[in-house]
Amino acid sequence: MATSTFPATGGFTDNTTQAVFIPELWSDEIRAAYEKKLVMAGLVKRLPMVGKKGDTVHIPAPTRGEAHAKQAKTAVTVQANTESEVQVLIDKHFEFSKLIEDITDVQALTSMRGFYTDDAGYALARKVDHELGQLGKSIGDGDGSAWTTSNAYFTDATNGLSSYTVDTITTADLTTDASFRALIKKLDDADVPFDERYFVIPPSLRSTMMGIDRYVSSDFVDGRGVQNGKIGNIYGIDIYVSTHTPVTETAAENSAGGEIKAATLFHREAFILAEQQTIRSQTQYKQEWLGTLFTADNIFGVKTYRPDAALTLMVNA
Repeated sequence: MATSTFPATGGFTDNTTQAVFIPELWSDEIRAAYEKKLVMAGLVKRLPMVGKKGDTVHIPAPTRGEAHAKQAKTAVTVQANTESEVQVLIDKHFEFSKLIEDITDVQALTSMRGFYTDDAGYALARKVDHELGQLGKSIGDGDGSAWTTSNAYFTDATNGLSSYTVDTITTADLTTDASFRALIKKLDDADVPFDERYFVIPPSLRSTMMGIDRYVSSDFVDGRGVQNGKIGNIYGIDIYVSTHTPVTETAAENSAGGEIKAATLFHREAFILAEQQTIRSQTQYKQEWLGTLFTADNIFGVKTYRPDAALTLMVNA
């Protein structure tokens, strides 16, 4: 009677093969790609909540107090307690999954792993930046429902910086140096701190800005490579280009000129990103598919923290 052994010859998975599917290895590579691809998420107030329970983060939001002159032999002036709080709901959960069938040559997969991890990191980073971009609807007096009720502007070819209304922007309404300075002044007038201000723009606005002489001078472009989307600095504000900026009007919705995107000028404390779970990677063999299921995911929440510390500028896409 013939005997058999299990697993059969060739059925063993050696360390070299198995290392390809070690979740920790994939997680590190995905996390590196994720951080590299983040644009807006790297510029806001980030709260690490890893390991903490609950679906809501309560953050104190005190109003700014006022310093008082201290007179000799008098008590100090106690600031009135006007604190409120901002609640960040941890309600964003995104995943990126791939099924890698056995027919895929494992040796080839080892060298190709970077393609999978880079793709996963980019996909998850894009979602985070997208969710942060949507917070533009809740700045100023906005309630999060529409761009037109928030601190939203556009450059009118005739009148300069103007309040944004839908189905209005034409291809002639290009951003100018004067309109950008007017936008900055609005932050100044709102007493927004001068440090840690950022301007995240779509590629189309980058193209427009490159047509303005002072924006291509050595004072703006330092000659170094683009890092996480940063392309230069003007008037003390770092400029970042991102393909993740939100679409505010589709071409069908804007008969005047086509698709419209939002560029966001903001201070770091304008928005909050609370991360309850950073990049997690898991693998599981699926016998029914004769392949390994690879999944990366993250859990987070976003919220507007200082509504007066941000503005959006609508531009042609």
